[in-house]
Amino acid sequence: MALKIILVDDHEVVRIGLKTLLARHPDFEIIDEAGNATQAIEKTLRLKPDVVLMDIRLPDQSGIAACREIVAQQPATKVVMLTSYAEDDLLFDAIVAGASGYVLKQIGSDALVNALHAVGRGESLIDPALTQKVFARVRESARRGNQNAFVKLNEQEVKILALVAEGKTNREIAAQVFLSEKTVRNYVSSILAKLNLSSRAQAAAYAVTHHIRDYLLKG
Repeated sequence: MALKIILVDDHEVVRIGLKTLLARHPDFEIIDEAGNATQAIEKTLRLKPDVVLMDIRLPDQSGIAACREIVAQQPATKVVMLTSYAEDDLLFDAIVAGASGYVLKQIGSDALVNALHAVGRGESLIDPALTQKVFARVRESARRGNQNAFVKLNEQEVKILALVAEGKTNREIAAQVFLSEKTVRNYVSSILAKLNLSSRAQAAAYAVTHHIRDYLLKG
């Protein structure tokens, strides 16, 4: 069965070239084409292609935004981004949006055919060098998220939350930080309120999830 494809590019000559190239292969069927993101989304949801080959830069909105909407509403359709330059930020955003991969417009005809076959088989077209950068960005985002998790708390509250996460009672915490048990209890109440939590157990889970010990060490 032929792979059903929609071509999306705001330059007609690019679409004609792609259509002419892919029409030579009986494994592909170009079922429609679009010149902007709005058309791409509408036609994809209506025609349900196997693959959308879409320019990353489109006149009405970005191909990345269109990709995000297509993947959300039509997850069975694979989106491959078409780009003139391998810009890390754009490609990272495309991957996060759900793209199955990307190809450069300068790609050779055989390589494009192989790429589309790979996507049709459910494979992803992510360059290994870019994959490492993606993982680095994800780790950095997670690190920033962990830091922001405690931004509402003052230094003393963070220390007390860390002790709560260790399962210590208010009395044990009071002895360790040289405060009265009542003061610690007030701190715990303040922590719960600031983090919108309702129990010590939730506070402990929150602290562990966001790596409070790493946060304290870096602080």
